[in-house]
Amino acid sequence: MPDDVLVVAATRAEAAHVPADAQLLITGLGKVRSATALTRRLAAEPGRYVRVVNIGTAGALHRHHAGLYLPSTVIEHDLSAADLAALGYPVTDTWEVPGGDGTVLATGDTFVADEGQRDRLAARADLVDMEGAALAHVCADFDVPIRFVKVVSDYADDSAMDWPSALDAAARDLAAWLVDSRWGLVQESPVQA
Repeated sequence: MPDDVLVVAATRAEAAHVPADAQLLITGLGKVRSATALTRRLAAEPGRYVRVVNIGTAGALHRHHAGLYLPSTVIEHDLSAADLAALGYPVTDTWEVPGGDGTVLATGDTFVADEGQRDRLAARADLVDMEGAALAHVCADFDVPIRFVKVVSDYADDSAMDWPSALDAAARDLAAWLVDSRWGLVQESPVQA
């Protein structure tokens, strides 16, 4: 296992099948927990990691999405960036991730299980999670490339409440991607804000 690639997951269940000798960080759920945990790790070991690979589950915002995705764009959907910019406080709420598959991942601290909210998000994104944008923000600050690997676990509706039952199969797919892709080690530039 490469010791210069940091695998990041929100929960132990999502990383259950990652090889034991991998560099693994479990952050906890949500933007604050994930940003805090990743910041601590990168600050404690400056220059150690050539890549962060965030593995995890995501809700699909469109019925035709299923399986594994490598998002190219990450947006923070619950930040009022336009309003803050109008008040004179511009903030970044979108990050481009080189080498992705074209999908857009929307991140927010709300567990999306409501069809109305899902439909509003679907106008801007393909998938939804609770950590991606925070991790992209931290990696941009530390100038470390990040790869997102997300397995669809639900359709961001009532099926989201069955999320725990989808975790083991998703964890197997995520671990298989890590091994098959050689930990996502491809030459890429850092994430762009």
